Amino acid sequence: MNKFSPDDILYFVKDQKIAFIRLQFSDILGITKNVAIPVPQLKKALDGELAFDGSSIEGFVRIEESDMHLRPDPNTFAIFPWRTGEGATARLICDVYHPEGTPFAGCPRNVLRRAMEESVRMGYTMHAGPELEFFLFLRDEKGEATTVTHDQGGYFDLTPVDRGENARRDIILNLQKMGFEIETSHHEVAPGQHEISFKYSDPLTTADNIATFRLVVRTIALNHNLHATFMPKPILGINGSGMHTHLSLFDGDKNAFFDPESSTQLSQTAYYFIGGLMHHIRGITAVTNPLVNSYKRLVPGYEAPVYIAWSERNRSPLIRVPARRGPGTRIELRSPDPSCNPYLALALMLKAGLNGIKNRWQPPAPVNLNIYEMGEEKRINHDIGLLPQNLGEAVEEMAREELVKETLGEHVFERYREAKKIEWDAYRVQVHPWEISNYLNVF
Repeated sequence: MNKFSPDDILYFVKDQKIAFIRLQFSDILGITKNVAIPVPQLKKALDGELAFDGSSIEGFVRIEESDMHLRPDPNTFAIFPWRTGEGATARLICDVYHPEGTPFAGCPRNVLRRAMEESVRMGYTMHAGPELEFFLFLRDEKGEATTVTHDQGGYFDLTPVDRGENARRDIILNLQKMGFEIETSHHEVAPGQHEISFKYSDPLTTADNIATFRLVVRTIALNHNLHATFMPKPILGINGSGMHTHLSLFDGDKNAFFDPESSTQLSQTAYYFIGGLMHHIRGITAVTNPLVNSYKRLVPGYEAPVYIAWSERNRSPLIRVPARRGPGTRIELRSPDPSCNPYLALALMLKAGLNGIKNRWQPPAPVNLNIYEMGEEKRINHDIGLLPQNLGEAVEEMAREELVKETLGEHVFERYREAKKIEWDAYRVQVHPWEISNYLNVF
């Protein structure tokens, strides 16, 4: 991670002739917000003196306690490559503080920091590397998004079948200019679906990168007259979009998941971490899969991990252990989707795994069979559980999970749960087109 001071930022801004700064932050649902300021106001912002009305932000504060301050993190400075020349624009990601100088409990970056501090106290640092999938859709004559895919391509297809190649190339070039190290990019399984993977980092940097990634993808897609969406399941009958997340722990320079002496070359720490994730996964799913729509992806038949199991060999369980060993030893949690709040989701993944280590929770035996093809009786015999089947069930599981309350803190936990309960209640009372189609003329 870069280590910049406020003076460094002032120098960069002057040297690059930056005119505007966007001060970005996240609400509790993971939606990126921003306040734009002209450069003459930058020093005031870097001194933590820029106030904003927190009562208008989802899950922040009540109207009577609305004044909040933004504190830019100098290490997040980046220039928007599509906003250079006259009126050049850069951004800084901010932490949210109370006016008296104490961290705001509702700031998602502060939630993740607390989880990382516990990891350090236990002697570990975590690396996280996400694989974000997204769809590119056409826009209509009014510029509104449609659900018409821009191609009929499939996994690893090329031009001319993959008609999103130019947009994907421009997305990558802009990400690289903002400091991303891109590892792979390709057309995904579904028509119009794509994936771009970037290099792992510490959880806070990774969460910032996810937020930035979503902004860049949607901005550059718009420049190509396309609409990019991270909605988990926008189209019935084809694969949805996931955010498979690779996780590893390090003890100094040593990968704590690697043990060259064991038969699998996985350490006991790795097994306990897997055990913690499996133990807590139902309780954290309302955060890793936060939308009503998330559970349209988490159904059998579309390569989504519905079943709570782990394996070293196949991609049907919740957790996969990639083949690489040594410094690259890691586990892959396959259930999260790219609509999640990355700060809260990574905080819960880390804490769940650490709890497994603290409690020495041994996971069940790996399931190296295709779980999608198993019958219910066979799954029961293998002690394979299910993820929550809808947002309402997930919120109920979250409410019972002490780890979630402890990790998010009372402020975020209560407001997040309330927001998701409202979302589920609003959905379940709707009369949907499927009901009209199937019932109106029959009953």
